[in-house]
Amino acid sequence: MTKRRPDGIEQYDHPAGGWDALKAVAKTLAHQQIVAQGSRTLLKANQPEGFDCPGCAWQDPKHTSSFEFCENGAKAITWESTAKRTDADFFRQHTVSELWEWSDHQLEDAGRLTLPLRYNDKTEHYEPIAWDEAFALVAAELNKLDDPDRAEFYTSGRASNEAAFLYQLFVRAYGTNNFPDCSNMCHEATSVGLPKSIGVGKGTVTLEDFDHADAIFSFGHNPGTNHPRMMSTLHEAARRGVPIIVFNPLKERALERFAAPQDPVEMVTLSSTRIASAYHQVRVGGDLAALKGIMKAVFALDAASLDRGEPGVLDRAFISEHTTGIDALLADIEATTWDEIVSASGLSQAAIESIAEVYARAKNVIVCYGMGVTQHARGTSNVQQIANLLMLRGNIGRQGAGIAPIRGHSNVQGDRTVGITEIPGKALLEGMKRAFGFQPRVDKGHNAVEAMEAIIAGESKALICLGGNLPVAMSDHTATFAGMRKLDLAVHIATKLNRSHLLVARTSLILPCLGRTDLDTQASGPQAVTVEDSMSMVHASRGFLKPPGDMVRSEPAIIAGIAKATLGDRHGIDWDGLVGDYDRVRDKIEAVFPEFFDFNVRVRKPGGFRLDVAASFRRWNTVSGKATFLVAPGIREDPALAGKQALVLTTIRSHDQYNTTVYGLDDRYRGVFGRRDVVFMNREDLANRGLADGDQIDIRGLLGDEESHSISGLTAVAYDIPSGSIAGYYPEMNPVMSLSHFDPQSGTPSYKGVPVTVTRAAGVPISGSVVQ
Repeated sequence: MTKRRPDGIEQYDHPAGGWDALKAVAKTLAHQQIVAQGSRTLLKANQPEGFDCPGCAWQDPKHTSSFEFCENGAKAITWESTAKRTDADFFRQHTVSELWEWSDHQLEDAGRLTLPLRYNDKTEHYEPIAWDEAFALVAAELNKLDDPDRAEFYTSGRASNEAAFLYQLFVRAYGTNNFPDCSNMCHEATSVGLPKSIGVGKGTVTLEDFDHADAIFSFGHNPGTNHPRMMSTLHEAARRGVPIIVFNPLKERALERFAAPQDPVEMVTLSSTRIASAYHQVRVGGDLAALKGIMKAVFALDAASLDRGEPGVLDRAFISEHTTGIDALLADIEATTWDEIVSASGLSQAAIESIAEVYARAKNVIVCYGMGVTQHARGTSNVQQIANLLMLRGNIGRQGAGIAPIRGHSNVQGDRTVGITEIPGKALLEGMKRAFGFQPRVDKGHNAVEAMEAIIAGESKALICLGGNLPVAMSDHTATFAGMRKLDLAVHIATKLNRSHLLVARTSLILPCLGRTDLDTQASGPQAVTVEDSMSMVHASRGFLKPPGDMVRSEPAIIAGIAKATLGDRHGIDWDGLVGDYDRVRDKIEAVFPEFFDFNVRVRKPGGFRLDVAASFRRWNTVSGKATFLVAPGIREDPALAGKQALVLTTIRSHDQYNTTVYGLDDRYRGVFGRRDVVFMNREDLANRGLADGDQIDIRGLLGDEESHSISGLTAVAYDIPSGSIAGYYPEMNPVMSLSHFDPQSGTPSYKGVPVTVTRAAGVPISGSVVQ
């Protein structure tokens, strides 16, 4: 017999965007009870005199329209500017134990936090606390530690440049470099890998470069869900006939077909634009093999061209003048066989050769990539091989060409630029001494994995989180949740309640902060903050909504309050003065980082300014002074697992989600409605395990104790995904991951390459159905 699809799994054939996107925005506005206010708020998003959308880090166009937001940006904005509140009555009505049973969606959907709270272990309730009392309590706990390194200071990429700079100033004055940061979990492979390749850990392109590209390669990201404003750029390129070559294990709808809500013709005619000219479903973890295969084919095209008496395919002038290491790369590529490449990548030799021909024909190529490339055990190598590919034809440092890491959080790049790093460089240390008169510590601090390991081991006793949902975002929930509950101090600076706040320490505090949409008024009047996007543009953001409560403070004000209580007058830092006028914070940023020269003048210009990215101008700040071809031996992430018949799990975000924030339970582009407890599997992989579409399954991670790294009772969904690869939602899949499974070069957890086994759920009989 033929079995019907599992409950909540439907065929969705519409293009991405279009009327369904507008309907989703309207639904979200109604759900958050802000239809009129929310509509006005959206029109100020990403405008020169408005606020920066917290939804992604895509660059704003120079000539903005009145409609500079996307569906998921609208969800992020309305989620923040909701009329719902978690006030004193809310916390009187609900114990922490009761809230723990709520879903992550329900917790954040409860509304904005309105007052500072302290957990009372006798009543199991969070209870109001005065700000001065909260600051004094945090200071007392931090100052009783016998070593500053026993405290961890986490930063979310949502924080502004001003908040992040004050935070790193406080922490370095306190005496540690323990800066676990959200970039440790996403694009750290970029921050570590690209400086060795091209001298800077950032992308080299601007938004205008896409107007001049002759081909765009897209590796391992889903812009329709995670950075939808990029779709306007890809939509324009596709309609100009620019080849867009996509590599991703799952076919994401927005990269197949897209209907631009700003295009009246497409909206009226219900038409759409094909985005990907070629879609290559690389196996999970197969990007390194695919990249080596493309380079192997490019070298072959070059040799054939030379044999014909032609000048060849490689840009020999660029390679000779600007690079080093080409011979070692060529030897590695020659030693890698096509059989190895095809097996590891899941792509045919013919397909890879067709990709190389597109690359070789194009004068200007941009390669975009996301966390599908970085969140692997060899993520740094993946990034460096992308740089290698571009350098072969001189596609870095000229108009219409370059490398484009696509980041998620709207200021994750800016936070790092202004000092949120566990590895302080010479320039940062010298700048801090110059601006503040003290010498920060020079040794390396903890990244996110190291911080969590120290917390689990009981070595770190205090954690302050500037936003985020750290333990939920990390691998291995069994260990991380237990570690959080052993802390002496946990402080969460947040706009909304999340599960991390319920992992209570001996002393736990929740401190409510303003969001991007909120009016921030300090001693000198209304303030603007600044952010840096994925293309190194720095611009201002000005909230305008009445804050959700009189007790809610800005992130800079909260950081300064904690710092002043903890440090007193140490180093003579005028915390009150800095917070009273954010121009003074920007003056100090400029003093530490000269690239921010004339900060307050330049950021007041519409659109802001671009920071200097040396590689964009073919200045290479590497050890050799040249761009460097780097070799990555082998092509598999973990060769030891090759014979274990493992499937490789990649985590994905739904279309109703932003990082760990779940807006709703639908993922319409993948045809999932009202649920998240599903795993997408290849039909042959299901059949080989005696399973069928809709069967209940258990998943166990192969790199840790099977009992503590397992999830039971998930539903298998037959899906178009390469054999040997499976996909499930983040962060629900994190429990199967070992905390020790990360890229050794960057420390990035391997969320996108987790070896697992899949079996029928214990006690569930064989269905006897067939997959159709």
